[in-house]
Amino acid sequence: MHKKGSIILAASVLLLGICGVGCSNQSGSSSESEGGTAVIFPRADFALVGDTMPFFDEGKMNIFYLADQRDGRTGYHPFALYTTEDYTTYEDMGIVIPYGENGQAQDNALGTGCVIKDQNGLYHAFFTGHNDYRQPMEAIMHATSTDMLNWKKIPEDTFIANENYSTSDFRDPYVFFVPEENQYWMLVVTRTKETGVIVKYVSKDLSKWEDKGIFFSDDLGYGTNMECPTLLQYKGKWYLSFSDQWPDRVVHYRISESINGPFRIPENETFDSNGFYAGRMETDGENLYMVGWNGTKIDHDDENEYDWAGNMVVHQMRQREDGTLVPVPNEKLVANMKHKLNLKPVVMTDSVKSSGSGYQFGGEEYELVQFEAFEGSGRIEAEITGYKEGDKFGIAFAPDIDNVGTLNLLFNLEENTIEFYNTDRLMDGYPQSAVNFDFKNADSLKINVFTDGGVVCMYVNDEVVLTARMYRSSGTNWQLFSVNSAVKFENVGIYD
Repeated sequence: MHKKGSIILAASVLLLGICGVGCSNQSGSSSESEGGTAVIFPRADFALVGDTMPFFDEGKMNIFYLADQRDGRTGYHPFALYTTEDYTTYEDMGIVIPYGENGQAQDNALGTGCVIKDQNGLYHAFFTGHNDYRQPMEAIMHATSTDMLNWKKIPEDTFIANENYSTSDFRDPYVFFVPEENQYWMLVVTRTKETGVIVKYVSKDLSKWEDKGIFFSDDLGYGTNMECPTLLQYKGKWYLSFSDQWPDRVVHYRISESINGPFRIPENETFDSNGFYAGRMETDGENLYMVGWNGTKIDHDDENEYDWAGNMVVHQMRQREDGTLVPVPNEKLVANMKHKLNLKPVVMTDSVKSSGSGYQFGGEEYELVQFEAFEGSGRIEAEITGYKEGDKFGIAFAPDIDNVGTLNLLFNLEENTIEFYNTDRLMDGYPQSAVNFDFKNADSLKINVFTDGGVVCMYVNDEVVLTARMYRSSGTNWQLFSVNSAVKFENVGIYD
């Protein structure tokens, strides 16, 4: 999908006439009051956030997740819980469902599941019991609670895959009530005939489950496992979502008029990159959200590949008239981050012309406008115009000594993609992350970039989003840049 480009951004060759702006002690970004307090991408002190399981109940979103403690113990991934009413402030409830008591237990590790409330007000958690040293390796398990904090496991309700399905891949139960049938459905991720499938079980009592066969088969052509599925109705449409375990590791979704399908593939069936995984949908009755996670990097090094688990990431999803979904910034988070910081360039290429909060690039090889670091979390806004076919430009963090960004979000009009490079040598190889975007249908670009705790999330035109791990985005300068593009950045602002 991505061709190897011919441009290598070598600072010693391409930087043209960069000058400092103002005196050396001038402030680039400052606030009249201490800001950067919004929690955009939460994670607990005791664990990283793994697969999330959002559950809305009585005006509050309860986000259960697999707690990746990385403590070297035999058991791992207990359920922990965050609660929030607006996705801007969170209450950490800690671990609520522990893993098994010994290494022989089926639930030596907990895997993804879900939480629901029955018609009598009792809460039910369904989860994967995983043990690498048992056969079967995975089983579906059940626990109940009256308060979502204290849970009683019910071992007699545990069930395993029958002869039709894989016993090593049998996980991620998703349960919901179907009023028309007066029974519960459970979707389970498994494999059959060398391909990934989502199978359906039904129950009247949430205790005993009957296999109803394959509900949905892999339609990507890779035979992949379709992890962490959700199926829900929102504003007249049924939406099925899942994450492909390979080869791309991104979240997909499908649309149907009926709970039973058929499910069609929308033209843009993904909306974020491999920096966002295991997204689960949930609605509060009015708004729809997709909750997942952005992984850490191996050895916590920006230049390395993604690891499993990290920070929670939440996208608000907007439904278009044709029923398709697009990610948009959480409106409550935007409303919370309205305090504008002073923004003045500290380094700017001579060929760039500034006017107020706008910057016109000259189209002369590599140009930049650099700003000082800001404290805590931030939201960067800008409108981009004046680009043409084949242009390259973007926003970068952590510039090196030659003022070239080492962490780059690139608009690549030649490839019709928005890309993330964790290197200062743009186009010398492949991006670590990318999303498709049809620039031919966009006369301008409105970007909303959220950064907090080493995670950066950029929304573009309320159509796509790209999430990436950038440890050095915190506490380092950031900049706008272009490569042979006379692009214009207007209404540039930063808020906390």
